[in-house]
Amino acid sequence: MYKTWEELEGACLACKKCGLCEHRTHVVFGMGNRTAGVMFVGEGPGEQEDLQGRPFVGRSGQLLDKMLDAVDMSRDKDIYIGNIIKCRPPKNRDPLPAEQDACIGWLRAQTAFIQPKIIVCLGRIAAMKIIKPDFKIMREHGLFFKKGGVLMMATPHPAALLRNPGNKPAAFDDFIKLREEMDRLGIE
Repeated sequence: MYKTWEELEGACLACKKCGLCEHRTHVVFGMGNRTAGVMFVGEGPGEQEDLQGRPFVGRSGQLLDKMLDAVDMSRDKDIYIGNIIKCRPPKNRDPLPAEQDACIGWLRAQTAFIQPKIIVCLGRIAAMKIIKPDFKIMREHGLFFKKGGVLMMATPHPAALLRNPGNKPAAFDDFIKLREEMDRLGIE
């Protein structure tokens, strides 16, 4: 459908497929290495992301960066980060199913360009949309699923870890498992 990243990004930035476009400051398209073997997917932008137009730049993004750094990864060279939806829902509420359906095509197109070997879902919303509708984040995080030839796993959303710091060690174990799987597959 889209022949270049620029064409895809331009179309996404002009999107008006759902009502979220009416209140956005910026479309949060995504960022990182567009040829990465690993793609991280969150649910959608929060306040800071909407203001800056970049994913995971607030407190949860700082935590994500620390966890990546601890397993010798960085968002600029090792991964690409996108979201299920590209515009912030009011008051950071969960994106509605209709909003997810209206926006998921952008993520699918990004994924087609990147062709990651591993997709990591950040939080239950992303895991339920990408991996399976009945995904239980605290029961199934850190487990790998194969879907469409791509390995997929989920880990608790960094914002949830800030609210429930007791879950940080288990989430960090997920990052260790991710690093081990990357090494096993020869993903740099």
